[in-house]
Parts: sequence; C-alpha cells; structure tokens
Amino acid sequence: MNVETVSNLARRLEQEVLAPLKRAFVGKDEIIDLLAVSLAARENLFLYGPPGTAKSALVHSLASRIRGHTFDYLLSRFTEPNELFGPFDIRRLKEGDLVTNTEGMLPEADVVFLDELLNANSAILNSLLMALNERIFRRGRETRAIPALFFVGASNHLPEDEALRALFDRFLLRVRCGPVPESQLGQVLSAGWDLETTHDAISGGLDAGDLREFQQAVKGVDLSTIRASYLALVIKLRHAGIDVSDRRAVRLQRVIAASAILCGRLDARISDLWVLRHIWDREEQIEVVEAIVSAATANEVADPADHTQAKGNRTPDPEAVARGLDEVEARLGRDAADPAAADELRSLANRVEWLPAGTAKDSLGRRADGLWAKIGQS
Repeated sequence: MNVETVSNLARRLEQEVLAPLKRAFVGKDEIIDLLAVSLAARENLFLYGPPGTAKSALVHSLASRIRGHTFDYLLSRFTEPNELFGPFDIRRLKEGDLVTNTEGMLPEADVVFLDELLNANSAILNSLLMALNERIFRRGRETRAIPALFFVGASNHLPEDEALRALFDRFLLRVRCGPVPESQLGQVLSAGWDLETTHDAISGGLDAGDLREFQQAVKGVDLSTIRASYLALVIKLRHAGIDVSDRRAVRLQRVIAASAILCGRLDARISDLWVLRHIWDREEQIEVVEAIVSAATANEVADPADHTQAKGNRTPDPEAVARGLDEVEARLGRDAADPAAADELRSLANRVEWLPAGTAKDSLGRRADGLWAKIGQS
C-alpha cells in the first residue's frame, strides 16, 4: 500500500469514525485514539475504570461505525465456553462429529468486546488466551482462525492472581477510563442528552475489509530511524521496574507503526513512541511510565504530521505525591513496621525521581528520605 492510499484511509478513519466519537464522548479523546491505534495494529486494548465512565458505550459506538459483525459479552465467574464460542452443533453431534456452531459468536466477529474481563473463570481461560494471542479457536480436533480486527477488554479492577495476570498480559495497551473533570461536566450532559435523544442512522464509517488493508499497511512502516531510541526507552522502562518482556517489546513495534499509519505516514518518528505511555501493569506505575516516555520524546521538534497524542509533556503530580507521603507518614505513626507503608513509600519515591528538577522535587525527596529513616529505625 502506497503513502497516498494510507493517507486516504487514515483521513477517512479520522473523519468518519474518530471525529464523530470525540464529539459524542467529551473528554475521551485519548481513549478513542488508543482504540484507533489498537485497531490499526490488530492489538488488544484494556479499559480500566469504575462503572459509569462510558467504557461500554465507547466500544459500542466505535463498532457501529465499522461495517462488520460485533460480539460483546459481560463475563461473570459462571460464564461457560458455549456462551462465548458457541454450542456444539446438535445435528452434527448426532452424526458423531464434535463441531461448534459459531454463528453470531466470538469466532466470527470483527470486533470483540469483553466487559468485566477479569471475571473470567478457569473453564474459559485457555480458550480466551489462545483467541487473544493467536487469533485461533480450538476445541478438540476443531481449529478455526478468528478474523477479529481487535479485542477490547474492560474491568473496574486490575488482576491479582496469576491466571488473570496472564489474561491481562494479552492486552498490549492499557488506558485508565475515569470521570471527566468538573469543568467539562456541562459538555458531557449536553453530548449525553444528544446521544439519548438522537436516533438518526449513522452515515459513513469503514468496512471491516478496509480496516484489514490498513492493518496490512502497518507492516510496511519503516522503523529503522527510531529503533535505537526505542531500544533505549525499553531499557529505561525495565530499569524503572516496568515489565517489558522481549515478546512485548517486539509486539509494541506494531502500535508504534500504527501511530505513524494513522498520521498518513509510512515512516515512524520519535513522537510515535507516545503509545508506550500505556504499557503499565499497576496503577501506581501510570505516572512513572508517562514521565519516562515524555522525557524520551521531549526534545523532538514538534511537527504537524505528529500524532495529536504525542503533544504535551507528562510528569507525576507533585501534589498527589505529597498527599501520598502524608498518608504513609500517618500509617507509620500508627505502626512503624507496617510493610504496606514501605511498599507505598517505595512507589512514591520512584515517582519523585521523575519530577522536574526544582524545589518541589528536592522537598519531596527529603520527605521520602526521612520516612525511609523512620522505617529503618523500626
């Protein structure tokens, strides 16, 4: 696919899919752009946030603008494989063949949304892992390729046990989906009312076939000019305690390339590394990852061809760090040997390291050192 074709598809995706979503969902531009990146890269996206923050509505609205089949399901700990992948075909079963009737189910969908993903139980875990990672459905001797453009998972909590962490790991990118700031609440009310009261047919949109061409184009992006910078960034993230396995490092190149494709380019730039802000595993890592990635891209000269999400420099919030240190100090006052307080202090001290140089960083660093001294004396 040549640059002109890529640019035309990127423009159509922006005008017919992304721009209408951004008008309808106030304050969700970053999530919508990440949905687009994941879609273009054929990688999976995890939405993390409390109920009522438009996670489901966003995915359903995106899917409605993609002319293809959508499968969505609310998982519970009692969900059975048949509910996702389909039941056995009774007619074939009478003939002695174990064949799954997948009509209208996950194995035939173009877009898959799994709400409350982390409620998945052991009965469906292995099938889900294979579907997410290898795009294959396997049951007995039956093996089928899954055509899904991408999977989106959502949950209001992060995984705790090892089995669910393996499931979470299949979602290359993660984004926090929270309430909008109070300053935008009025716009949310107006846009939400429009969604409730307007039932006009959706015009435009892209075919699933167009998007598959887009996904193929990702493989043609030249990453050679940014590979050294990408390698250095991965090493920095690892040194900061972020788990970037070799497998994840290789696959992340697809989302970097997808950022370029969405800008109508077939060459990656340093600014396309913005997508790495979304590879955290735990909530306390979010600000640290953002600061490391922002520092890696800060010296890049801004260009109109950069992705919109590449703009801006994100660092930890000093006030939030200060509140965290207040809480740790209070906990140590109650129990100087509290191991949880030590873990929290370690996380806060790491965030202090990524604050901009200045009075706030120095002051918070001294406070953290003082609290470490208290722990050492206990």
